[in-house]
Amino acid sequence: IGIDGHISHKTADGRTVDLDYNFPTHTEAFEKLVEVLTTGDAAVIKSMDEISAVGHRIVQGAEVFDKPCLVTPEIIDKIDELRELAPVHNHAHALALRACTAVIPSTTPQVVVFDTAFHQTMPPKAYMFALPYEDYEQYHVRKYGFHGTSHRFVSAALAEAMGKNIEDLKIVSCHPGTGSSITAIKGGKCIDTSMGFTPLDGILMGTRCGAIDPSAVTYVADKHHFTPDEMSQYMNKKSGFLGISGISSDNR
Repeated sequence: IGIDGHISHKTADGRTVDLDYNFPTHTEAFEKLVEVLTTGDAAVIKSMDEISAVGHRIVQGAEVFDKPCLVTPEIIDKIDELRELAPVHNHAHALALRACTAVIPSTTPQVVVFDTAFHQTMPPKAYMFALPYEDYEQYHVRKYGFHGTSHRFVSAALAEAMGKNIEDLKIVSCHPGTGSSITAIKGGKCIDTSMGFTPLDGILMGTRCGAIDPSAVTYVADKHHFTPDEMSQYMNKKSGFLGISGISSDNR
């Protein structure tokens, strides 16, 4: 989406679709997805009326959303309003939600779940940054944490596998991958996590630097004559395993 567009689809019985297609936004991508699922040689349903329910994973719910909720126009607008806190993700989520709502029958329930919701149980001592308090009050600058849907599921699965009540356990949950985070879970609730204001914080990742001295950010930006946006791209897209190795974001 937004670069060299491609869509691939493979059915259980081996029928495939591979198309190069231009997807300027998530709206066009979702419309093509519907077309591929419902028409042509690799169709798997006759229409979107056959869909029983739709789930959407949303990256940033901030302090507004602490649990899943049904999709409404107001909910979509609120997700879009949080775009400054997740500029790469939330506006794209809103575009896809609106496209999905236009195609899916209104009688079909749609639910949004938030990556940040599980971390809303963190105490202030864990989520507050030591910046002037007005930055938290006015601009909502704080630790939010991400991968919450994963950490919630993994910790519950661990308790079940151990045959113990999760309320009696202290767990460190690790979510390794291109984006990685670690969460401390006490009694089934998050008490701290490695990702912060954005998914850039924390441990070394595929193309993200993770936590570094803030002065290194301003120093490198000055040396390269980067704007804030360029420095953000540098740390998000060109650092991590890719930056250190000079070869690949694949840690193998």
